[in-house]
Amino acid sequence: MARRFPTVPRCPSAVPPPSCVSRLPLAPPLPGVPALPSAVGRHGCGRPVAAAAAAGGAVALALQPLPRRCRLPVGGADPRRLPALLRGAPRPPPPALGPRAAPRRPAPSLRQRGHEPGAPGAAPCAGWHLSIADASHFQFKPIFLGTVHPRSELAQHRRVVNSQKCVRAGGKHNDLEDVGRDTYHHTFFEMLGNWSFGDYFKEEACSMAWELLTEVYEIPRDRLYVTYFGGDPSLGLSADEECRDVWLRLGVPASHVLPFSLKDNFWEMGDTGPCGPCTEIHYDHVGGGRNAAALVNQGNPDVVEIWNLVFMQYSREVEGNLLPLPQHHVDTGMGLERLVTVLQNKRSNYDTDLFTPILDAIHKGCRAPRYQGLVGDADVGHVNMAYRVVADHVRTLCVCITDGIYPGFSGAELVLRRILRRAVRFCSEVLQAPPGLLASLVPTVVEVLGDAYPELTRNANQIKDIINENEAAFLSSLERGRRIIERTVQQMEPSTNFPAEVAWSLYGSLGFPRDLIDLMLEEKGISLDSAAFNELALEDAKRKAGGPQAGQPGNTNTQLDVHSLAQLRSSSVPATDDSPKYAYTLGRHGHYEFSPCQATVLMLYRDQSLQKEVGAGQRCGVILDRTNFYAEQGGQDSDQGYMIRLGQQDVLFPVESVHLCGGYVIHEVTAVETLRVGDQVQLFVDEVQRLACMTNHTATHLLNFALRHVLGDSAEQRGSHVTAERLRFDFDAKGHVTVEQLQQVEQVVQDLIKKNEVVHMAEVPLTLARRVRGLRAVDEGYPDPVRIVSLGVPVENVLTCDSKAAMQTSVELCCGTHLLRTGSVEDLAIVSERQLVRGISRVIAVTGGQAKEAREVGQCLAMEVDSVSLRMQQRITSIPEMQNLSKEVGQLTQVVASTVMPQWQRKELQTSLKALQRTANTAIKKLELQQAEKKAQILLAKYCNQPVIIDTVPADSLSILMKVVNQLCHKSPGTSVLLLSPQASGEVLCACQVSKNCLPTFSAADWAVAVCTQMEGKAGGSPIVAKGSGNAKGMQGALTTALEFAQSKL
Repeated sequence: MARRFPTVPRCPSAVPPPSCVSRLPLAPPLPGVPALPSAVGRHGCGRPVAAAAAAGGAVALALQPLPRRCRLPVGGADPRRLPALLRGAPRPPPPALGPRAAPRRPAPSLRQRGHEPGAPGAAPCAGWHLSIADASHFQFKPIFLGTVHPRSELAQHRRVVNSQKCVRAGGKHNDLEDVGRDTYHHTFFEMLGNWSFGDYFKEEACSMAWELLTEVYEIPRDRLYVTYFGGDPSLGLSADEECRDVWLRLGVPASHVLPFSLKDNFWEMGDTGPCGPCTEIHYDHVGGGRNAAALVNQGNPDVVEIWNLVFMQYSREVEGNLLPLPQHHVDTGMGLERLVTVLQNKRSNYDTDLFTPILDAIHKGCRAPRYQGLVGDADVGHVNMAYRVVADHVRTLCVCITDGIYPGFSGAELVLRRILRRAVRFCSEVLQAPPGLLASLVPTVVEVLGDAYPELTRNANQIKDIINENEAAFLSSLERGRRIIERTVQQMEPSTNFPAEVAWSLYGSLGFPRDLIDLMLEEKGISLDSAAFNELALEDAKRKAGGPQAGQPGNTNTQLDVHSLAQLRSSSVPATDDSPKYAYTLGRHGHYEFSPCQATVLMLYRDQSLQKEVGAGQRCGVILDRTNFYAEQGGQDSDQGYMIRLGQQDVLFPVESVHLCGGYVIHEVTAVETLRVGDQVQLFVDEVQRLACMTNHTATHLLNFALRHVLGDSAEQRGSHVTAERLRFDFDAKGHVTVEQLQQVEQVVQDLIKKNEVVHMAEVPLTLARRVRGLRAVDEGYPDPVRIVSLGVPVENVLTCDSKAAMQTSVELCCGTHLLRTGSVEDLAIVSERQLVRGISRVIAVTGGQAKEAREVGQCLAMEVDSVSLRMQQRITSIPEMQNLSKEVGQLTQVVASTVMPQWQRKELQTSLKALQRTANTAIKKLELQQAEKKAQILLAKYCNQPVIIDTVPADSLSILMKVVNQLCHKSPGTSVLLLSPQASGEVLCACQVSKNCLPTFSAADWAVAVCTQMEGKAGGSPIVAKGSGNAKGMQGALTTALEFAQSKL
């Protein structure tokens, strides 16, 4: 497949130490040459710079190595430590090549051709991070687009060789669901590659690849097939015959050189950015003289792609068109696991000694038959698939956890959580393994990979602990989900789809990934009602985006009417105790832990009436004696989650919203079964949504403080709204906040985040709270006692007489839920600032991963603007070219205005784009004027100051034609001029100007109307100047009419 995960380079200013000599790709280091940086998509600040991660946590992950593993004296490892294969010695038998001797070092063939194993400064190497990247080439994008500073270190590189650790688990390049089903897909793998930046191109790239595979690795030529881009008429792209001819000249038989479509042989990571045709090298594991051309790109496990050579020669623009890059570049990638399979003469990646020790360890720890390598229908019970899933996923878990990424609830952490849960499920359900099998495999993974990645050895115990903790949590949910599915299947009619409502409950309430639900149902021979499931997902998305609309049924079940409130009080139904909503702690590894809450149903509310019982399928409001759910108040969205009836663990009642009314907390629930007053229930909040709200609420307090700190005490809060997706803050302001002020506000917030201040919270009497100097929002209608939230300063210190603590930090009255430390906010970006009315401004901000993503998008657009600016500075003499550039500026202006990005950067880019638009418009006018002057000179020489000039001239636009007319009349004031210009489209442009000496008898507007009417067109203007257009069929008659009209008026 062409759309592989990209190559991410290693750390700057270093080459790998001897312990990981065997883990680098393709050529020994050159003496005195530094090593390539790691973690594609990172700027000097160490933040990811890729485009927006796919929704739902489906992302591609690139792991960045530790700097301490990348520090060696210049010159690198002693070549004598390299395997004989890579020193150019006679090739040993393929089976002898084990994981510690895998070809991770650059081969001599690339070294001798000037490839640098390092390129300092292109990306930082400041510790291990997980980079969420959709474009491996992102750090090199300035090179591709020609925007790199000529004096920068990045600009000096022409040839680079690199390797990376990759995790591909979702998004546009999603391998997760394929892992286990075949023998060659993985979530974690190692990518080897070489790059050319405006240096060599197709000829040399193909010849080097061919030499490495056939001469250095001695792979039989008759087993290799190459593909090339076959063209795409819809995009105006012809077949890459240049690439085809290169392979033929290298001696590849024509029957082994195959064209394929855009889908397979045109590489692009995202919707915009560098892209181009690619050529892939495929290997036939069977061989024997057969022709396997028909099996290439057909998903056949015996004919697989091993190397992809991408020729970066285009840039996909925002509007979707392709523009040639200033220079041509090469980016190649070869999967280590697939290469080792070839070199060890195996048919499957899982048969190499990168995996066999792990598969053996799985067999020892479970009750399933030994791994046999079966796939598809031959794999009865999916046992072999389970082996592959577990072996692959445990490698991914080890690498990611060591890299500081733990299974969690958003972004990369959510992806890893899904990987772990998928592995646990196969261990438990398919392999019949006892709990703990997954963690027991860690020592084996360390044994296989530890030499190359010594940090695995150091962190083995931590990896096992984290896997065991998460496994225990999921096994409980898995068992409950299994019972729900079995119970539902038993109640289903034969040959019906699994109900979407139940699947949605599993997905939303228990955190089951969609593919896991499908797999569990597939094993039972049934399928999910996908259309209904997607409809529920759409409804949920709409509800989250806009909230319940007026008139929807939910409103009558959550807003207690006055009569129902009176009835509750007269019946002595106590108000809901919602103090458990504050019962959460910071657990191990910095993750928040939310305890479930047990409660009793006191009353049900439906259709504006209190009820004792609600039937299955009905939506209602549930009033409990206590709850850990946060009801919508204080500008913070309500919690979501689910409740279960005690003793009936496999029936989930989803809680869709929570509201507070008169001291009663109403949980909006759709009853899956009959619900009655007196039922004992246990409540579980949606931890992902709650944590996101907590993050944004604490960030709101930080923002409030920062605004007052930068703008002064006059920036009083006027309102706020906190959701899981973003925060909104309204405040008094004399005018728009400047770019510098926005940057200062963000910096103040980021400083507080970096300090990781403790968030202190306590309830105090309102009278005491009012004495706090500098306390914000004292005048709001808070209950007594009130809750004080103080950042960094204990509440008791704030309450001390004459304390000025509240003047120096954020101290507010607030009933919302908050983080326990400011560091968990991670980042904040103000993405919008505007005046609601005079004197009141509104800012919208995002936090955490969304803030980082907004900054990355801003960096992308900044580079696009820089690219346009550089092209604008070039000497352009073509009007169409300058008009296209002007159009691109206009399109960028629209994108910048509508894209989520830091507001300060939006304002800067908008200023730059306005200047560029003015420059473009001025240049177009200047070029048009120059062209008009030339044409006018020719006509003046032709007609020698005659009183009337009527003629046809070539002109690209009506604007140019008008300028020609104007020039003629300016240089010959007594002359009246009418010019026609036929266009390729069949249209004829008309422009005319009448000498002032001929007024009022002779009118330009009448002249143009008479001529254009003859051409079945329209015209208009003033007595002096007019313009119009018509059809080319009537042009000759129009010229005659023009002359006759002029003669009749003169």
